[in-house]
Amino acid sequence: MQRNLRWKTLFIIVVVVACILGITGFPKGLSWRAIERSTISRIHLGLDLQGGTHMILQVNVKDAVNAQTDAAMAQLQTALNKAGIPATVSKPGGKQHPQTILVQGVPPARAGDLSNIVQNDLGSDYQLNTLPGGNYQVVMQPLAVQAVESRALTQEIETIGNRINQLGVTEPTVQQHGLGADQILVQLPGISDPAHVKQVMQESGQLSIHLVKGGPFASQAQALSQYDGVLPANTELVKGSNVEGQGSGEQWYLLDSTGVVNGTELRDAQPNLGAGGQMEVDFTLTQAAGQRFRAFTGANIGKQLAVLLNGRVAEAATIDAAIGSQGRITGNFTTRSAHDLALILRSGALPASFSYLEEETVGPSLGADSIHDGVVAAITGFLVVAFAMLLYYRGAGINAVLALVLNLIILMAYMAWVSATLTLPGIAGIILTIGMAVDANVLIFERIREELRHGKSVPAAVDIGFRQAFVTILDTHVTTIVSAVILFLFGTAAIKGFAITLSVGLLANLFTAVFVSRVIFDYVLQRMPRGAELSV
Repeated sequence: MQRNLRWKTLFIIVVVVACILGITGFPKGLSWRAIERSTISRIHLGLDLQGGTHMILQVNVKDAVNAQTDAAMAQLQTALNKAGIPATVSKPGGKQHPQTILVQGVPPARAGDLSNIVQNDLGSDYQLNTLPGGNYQVVMQPLAVQAVESRALTQEIETIGNRINQLGVTEPTVQQHGLGADQILVQLPGISDPAHVKQVMQESGQLSIHLVKGGPFASQAQALSQYDGVLPANTELVKGSNVEGQGSGEQWYLLDSTGVVNGTELRDAQPNLGAGGQMEVDFTLTQAAGQRFRAFTGANIGKQLAVLLNGRVAEAATIDAAIGSQGRITGNFTTRSAHDLALILRSGALPASFSYLEEETVGPSLGADSIHDGVVAAITGFLVVAFAMLLYYRGAGINAVLALVLNLIILMAYMAWVSATLTLPGIAGIILTIGMAVDANVLIFERIREELRHGKSVPAAVDIGFRQAFVTILDTHVTTIVSAVILFLFGTAAIKGFAITLSVGLLANLFTAVFVSRVIFDYVLQRMPRGAELSV
């Protein structure tokens, strides 16, 4: 018995030491200020405590469907031209109904060829319908539309998250908001420049390189007049001067509508100081794109290439020699704008645009007030509960208070170990844990009292009290933890913080109220004179 008690005591000591180190870490020095700094660095505060920005974004997932059908439309037009079918492909629904493609001018004798092209080139995601007047409609299937929209939302969350993480925002939250509403919740604790973060977030980051067919022109009207108001086939007119700080005045370029390479084929992008002392952005293409780019530029020496960034010409330059996988974007970049552009290109393009449904800034003073009030509430609750336990259960109340202190230490250690974020609802979960922890001790102590009233000896009463109260304690804790798990799965970020602290606190309570309290009782019983009364 005594040997088992030593091992149990040693185990409790190891747990306590490990938890304290989890909270404080290994501070640089043994002074109270060094320990305080180390502890603060390990406990991450949420948006409501630290201050920051809370946003809800509405993702326009139809943009992704539109881009998908644009690519399918170009692929279909190319296949029709290659097959010698004199047909035109358009999108009558525009961005409102992007899943529909209209095919006109197909000779009746070539209808079977059109069906084969749709089936072989576009696949089962598209269905061919016959319209009156000899026209045809190619429609993206509803399941395919849903898959594109779902992928767009997931990629949007990943891309925005990557950009925010690379900006160095501590403990950001970027996750889906609501159920099937195509919304994203963004919480940025402690940011000092929310406007800068928003600017980096909303840049589309679409990069492509195109062959220049004409220009630059001083205006769009001048460009159109060069071609009698009708642009050549497979070309597009694009405005220039998009790079931050580049000169004033309009510039328009006529570009090949099909890019040589695009942003998805970037392997890396980094800001760099150029030879002239100006900031530039160097990018590296994938091996396959680099080989294709080298062959293309080698065959077009003397012609101009344009770098399109977010739908504008960022740079146009003459091809002097074959270019491989390395390239650069120059312009009047500042250090900050060059870093931002490289970050945006590295993180990838946003598959869809978004709008702001809700934006709220929480000041650090409000966070400080929340921390102060929450801590005061937790300490007050702890002291009141401890006083009541000591007053009502006398010596056994000390047992309950020690178990309660260890419960809080384990809970805070867990928060530090897993770098969890402490929020105001999380503090509420801690306060509720205090009440649940005391409830377990009350069940045990009352059961021990009942056995003593029935004439049981003190050791037998303690043993029966713990064994029979354990079933009730386990039942109440498990049912509460199940509720907390449901809150975590379906709740918002604030509710998740409450659910986490409550669940971990209850699990710690099973250890402290049942195991630690029993060890303390065993020590007391071992040193009690025979026939003495238990202070409970």
